[in-house]
Amino acid sequence: MKFAKTIGELKKSGYKVLPVKEELRKNVIQKLKNNEVLFPGIIGYEKTVIPAIINAILSKHDIILLGLRGQAKTKIARMFVNLLDEYIPIIKGCEINDNPYKPLCKRCVDLVKEYGDEVEIEWLPRERRYGEKLATPDVTIADLIGDIDPIKAATQKLYYSHEGIIHWGIIPRTNRGIFVINELPDLQPRIQVGLFNIMQERDIQIRGFNIRIPLDIMIIFTANPEDYTNRGNIITPLKDRIGSQILTHYPRTIEDGIKITEQEAWINRDSGKKVVIPYYFKEIIEQIAFQARMSEFVDQKSGVSARLTISCMENLVSNAERRAIKFNEDVVYPRICDLNFVLPGITGKIELVFEGEQEGSVKVSKALIGKAIREVFKKYFPDPLPKARYHSYEEKGKPQTQSGHQEYAQIVAWFENGNKVEISDEMPIDEFYAELCKVKGLKEIAEKYLKVDESDKYAMATAMEFVLDGLHQFSKIAKDEIDNVSSYKDMVVSIFSSRTREEF
Repeated sequence: MKFAKTIGELKKSGYKVLPVKEELRKNVIQKLKNNEVLFPGIIGYEKTVIPAIINAILSKHDIILLGLRGQAKTKIARMFVNLLDEYIPIIKGCEINDNPYKPLCKRCVDLVKEYGDEVEIEWLPRERRYGEKLATPDVTIADLIGDIDPIKAATQKLYYSHEGIIHWGIIPRTNRGIFVINELPDLQPRIQVGLFNIMQERDIQIRGFNIRIPLDIMIIFTANPEDYTNRGNIITPLKDRIGSQILTHYPRTIEDGIKITEQEAWINRDSGKKVVIPYYFKEIIEQIAFQARMSEFVDQKSGVSARLTISCMENLVSNAERRAIKFNEDVVYPRICDLNFVLPGITGKIELVFEGEQEGSVKVSKALIGKAIREVFKKYFPDPLPKARYHSYEEKGKPQTQSGHQEYAQIVAWFENGNKVEISDEMPIDEFYAELCKVKGLKEIAEKYLKVDESDKYAMATAMEFVLDGLHQFSKIAKDEIDNVSSYKDMVVSIFSSRTREEF
């Protein structure tokens, strides 16, 4: 593509300048015709958020993305720039990206008036047509819109009534582009009032200058609904001027959550070792977040960010990597006991209600991990708890135990005979595997239901540990944790030994 260098050349080329919202609309229509992905990497919004965004663009609306933390609001907003034209022409050196055909600022108006079609132009890439501001209480109108510049007036020997002394704010500097305000409720109400004209009349005024500068801009806001009551609020007249309010949400399926975590987490490390994560481990990590979003101890108004699972996955891999480096093992393979080391990724990312604070963040986090293991265990293995069934109407009221879930009888019996297993994340794979192989029937259960290759020690050992911890979560066997050592033993022995310790 040959770029015109002057306004005259631009006119001869037949180039038409479109308002930014018409430009977005045109490009979205073309991408829809070509079946292109408009927001690559945004998972789980294909049938909810993205269609609403497309409708807003087609309607030429400003947008507010409303949702709890960690729902990809800012990420989506930053991807809007990819829907713009690759380049647009502006008058060379203009601070507010003036349209060569209809300049706005005094400098460009004077240039066109003096030199006409000989005025030079430059081509602005789409990346420079994006502006973003995090709303904080100290943001001023001058930051957003502009103010007079005494230094410019002095150096250029201009009167204070001269338009040339204006120092443009970030919004005018994003003219003919997209401007994003993150966390809108944190913006002071008087500053939100200053956005009225931009939102409705599309013009700005600075310090009482008798001028109005019509801006060509699309504004996108992001906000957390909890902010409406906790830290600030969005004033009603401003909300009324925003064309489309689009609600975001957390992943609605475990599969979507896994895809997001795989995409965002740093899993493939640079230590030269192979990282292998069984799929059921990915499910456990995601299930932690799902359990937190249902927990009565977690403040649901605050939300549970997708960053929780990302941090948990990275901590999980790091602990397995640390072990592999320490024992010079070739494979980074997580264990259930490694889940204790994902706690730092949970405790700082959940807000607890009063009851949760009473329990403590560590205890609540461990309970969430336990519930996650329990839920995933049920997906792969028979339910360890006996269920009542009725053979006939006459026998109703006389529950009988099903015999189909006696798969674990040999394992439980082994522990009932006074045996126990002690494992930790600090054990090399051979020692870890040998300790778990002591349990009679454990390897067979893991191999049968998880389809694990017996020759793969890493996979088999972790699968056997998963079975043991699943049985513990269903109260079939006991588990003690002391100094990162997990001891699995008989439930009855554990109860009496704990009572004995309390008596002494």
